[in-house]
Amino acid sequence: MLVGRASERRAIARLVAAARVGSSGVLLVSGEPGIGKTALLDEAVALATDMRVLRARGAEAEREVPFGGLAQLLRPALGELDRIPGPQRDALASALALRQGPADRFTVGAATLSLLCRYAEHAPLALVVDDAHLLDRPSAEALLFTARRLLADPVVLLLAARTGEPHALAGADLPELVLTGVDLATAQEIVRRAGRRPVAVDLVARLHRVVAGNPLALLELADDPHRAEHGPPGAPVRVSAVLAAAFAARAERLGAAARSALLVAATEGGDLAVVAAACTALGVDVGALAEAETVGLVTVDGGRVEFRHPLIRSAVYTSADAARRREAHRAVAAALPPDEDDRRAWHLSEAVLGVDDGVAAALEAAARRAAGRGAHAVAATAFERSARLGAPGAGRARRLTAAGSAAWAGGLPDRADRLLAEALDPPPPLPVRTRVHELRGDIAVKCGSPAAARDMVVAAADEAAADPDGAVGLLVDAVLACLWLADAASAVRAGEQIALLLPRAAPHMRRLGTMAVGMSHVLAGRGGADLIRDAVAALATADDEGADDPRRTVLSVLGPLFLRESDAGRALVERTLQRSRDRTALAVLPTLLFHLARDQATSDRWADAEATYDEAARLARETGQTTNLALALAGSAWLHAHQGRADECRSRAAEAVAIAGEHGILLGTAWSWFALGDLELGHDDPAAALAHYERLVAELDAGRVVDADLSPAPELVEVHARLGHRADAERLAAEFAEVAAAKGQPWSLARAARACGVVAPDDALDAHFRSALSWHDRTVDAFEGARTRLTYGVRLRRAARRVDARAQLRLAVATFDELGASSWADRAAAELRATGETARRRGPGGTVALTPQERRIASLLAAGRTTRQTAAAMFVSPKTVEYHLRNVYNKLGIHSRTELGVALGAERQPDA
Repeated sequence: MLVGRASERRAIARLVAAARVGSSGVLLVSGEPGIGKTALLDEAVALATDMRVLRARGAEAEREVPFGGLAQLLRPALGELDRIPGPQRDALASALALRQGPADRFTVGAATLSLLCRYAEHAPLALVVDDAHLLDRPSAEALLFTARRLLADPVVLLLAARTGEPHALAGADLPELVLTGVDLATAQEIVRRAGRRPVAVDLVARLHRVVAGNPLALLELADDPHRAEHGPPGAPVRVSAVLAAAFAARAERLGAAARSALLVAATEGGDLAVVAAACTALGVDVGALAEAETVGLVTVDGGRVEFRHPLIRSAVYTSADAARRREAHRAVAAALPPDEDDRRAWHLSEAVLGVDDGVAAALEAAARRAAGRGAHAVAATAFERSARLGAPGAGRARRLTAAGSAAWAGGLPDRADRLLAEALDPPPPLPVRTRVHELRGDIAVKCGSPAAARDMVVAAADEAAADPDGAVGLLVDAVLACLWLADAASAVRAGEQIALLLPRAAPHMRRLGTMAVGMSHVLAGRGGADLIRDAVAALATADDEGADDPRRTVLSVLGPLFLRESDAGRALVERTLQRSRDRTALAVLPTLLFHLARDQATSDRWADAEATYDEAARLARETGQTTNLALALAGSAWLHAHQGRADECRSRAAEAVAIAGEHGILLGTAWSWFALGDLELGHDDPAAALAHYERLVAELDAGRVVDADLSPAPELVEVHARLGHRADAERLAAEFAEVAAAKGQPWSLARAARACGVVAPDDALDAHFRSALSWHDRTVDAFEGARTRLTYGVRLRRAARRVDARAQLRLAVATFDELGASSWADRAAAELRATGETARRRGPGGTVALTPQERRIASLLAAGRTTRQTAAAMFVSPKTVEYHLRNVYNKLGIHSRTELGVALGAERQPDA
């Protein structure tokens, strides 16, 4: 029975009670060894009398067993496996070794959430995980994924972990309860209830002070208090060290047979049958464990040998000399059942000294199986260990490369880069070198420095010239890095190299290479749209060759967005996003969602864009993708600028500039300055806007970027004209017209015509503005079209053509209002009043009141997805979808999904 801990018990009771009524709760209980974490979890289980309870406990021996902890936790719930979405079901079944098939860590996380929420439909559910710091990393990541998404399900998740131990849950954004020592009165009661010989009150007080109220330390040292007296009087001790020493001393007092059996149990991890067989091989009677059981070190029950505390197992194992440990591992490996190849390989790897190619091969096979199940962190360790055990040469480099790839897939970029760098020394064969450079470039461009990534893959492409497909792939990566860097010159050089290699490349790489060449030309103001259009058409009709290449996925979305045309490649974008969502390809989703949000923000779907930017940023944070995070924040700032939401715009721009500046992501800073300039211009402050636009021009000049779509020249033309800088406005309009003509795309041509209209004489303005509006009709950017109408109306009014001005200004007001561009709508309405007419204002509708998450869920449901399909697409539970849907109904004043479709304007998500 738990003694004391009144406030902690109340916190646990509140979470359990909330779960009973459908409000999820998560709590990480942390503290030093022996502080009472397990006792508090036992208290929670005692409170959950009318709930389903799933329990698991991390163990040192299972840390390299892929999804071992998750299997332990989910085993009673696996009857619900066939009731979760198919891709998730298959991935989780593969992860738990129930069937063969691929899996990735994010799909397994989504499947874990779905399965637990299904299991909780029958009764409220308590999930209790002790010693979570000892969980294998894939299991911990799946639980973390679930914890972050529990909201409105009758589920409480309680985890306990040791402080000071590195693990996947450490530093996560989970609610945490840190346990400290108990007070003196509780300490005295704990010692009294232990039923041992009487202990003097002053001795308990002295021990309480020395061990800072640690309950386990109090009990262990009460019979042997001198162990706590190695420092200055009254000074605290390292409790874990004192406990480990006490446990080791107790084990050393056992007989030789008991010590040997105990070491085997510590080595194996708890299976009594395996322990017995290993003991027999060593000539030891497993029955000797009874002696260890008598003194309270282990319990033997139900075919398991359980150590009373993880520190006991650790103390027994580490206090044995290296030779005895290797002997124990060898015996356990021989005793394992035939189907335990992976565990056998791990034990053998601990039993050998020096090089052993056979063990290295077995461990490599185990690594491949772990990677296939999505246990990438475990696979990385196994690949690395196999490299250390194998003979030097090409095999070592190949295994280190596989280790780096697995570490990167497991979200460990620093470790991955270290392993990949090691694989290059000495230089391995060309295919291995190419793969290493691809991986290191991908890590650098997403999590580090895009400039470093660019330089790395360009140099690697020179080395790989004899392999056209490998070289083209590396150069495509270089062009993509140059986009984020706004580095036109380097992009063009990479594009020129790609063009020389394309005739010798496979069809799949020719399509991607052609796209990249076109993008490099666009960035440098050299046309390129025709090449992109050809590549988009080829990708739209391509077979499955290269379907799993992440470059194909990204370029299938990015290419059509480069064109900014109302029809080119839209079906390809929809199909690519649909495939990625259905496969729960979360690793690539931040990139795709960012590009989708950018497209939505340049159409009339701003509410969707806000939700998509929000999701892209959230997933980028979770996956450590700083480049995508900076770009999503900058894009979001630009959207908020157009909406006139100054605080949100400035805060997102500030964060984007900070991240982009640290990592050299020039495009992120450029978009941020563009956003801040548009914000001030929308609030009718051209002088303030000028400073931001000029900062943007400086950024673009530094990268020698002349892409018309990134240039603020049309905005600067308006700013200079309003500030009376006539000559500057005319010069910029003429220069931009040339740049836009070279690009030849409707969006840039429309903005160029508007800029020319701003500086044109009164008798020539109509031709320019009509041309601009004609080009706008070939794009989907409603905001830019409305800006052109506003500017046209201003010119007409000042030319004393008030009736003509009204027609343009009415349309501008209506479009701005519909979009939610409040500051721009106010400007247009003021101009309309100046013509003698009052605008009939209409707001953007009630959907603006929705949060990004609510908007996203509402749109998916309105598009025809079921609650469960929406939950799978959003990586949340069905109950969470229902929770958000209730909020949507309340905000919009509706009561059905039919009304929801009407309220959203019958919109349909392209990725739905």
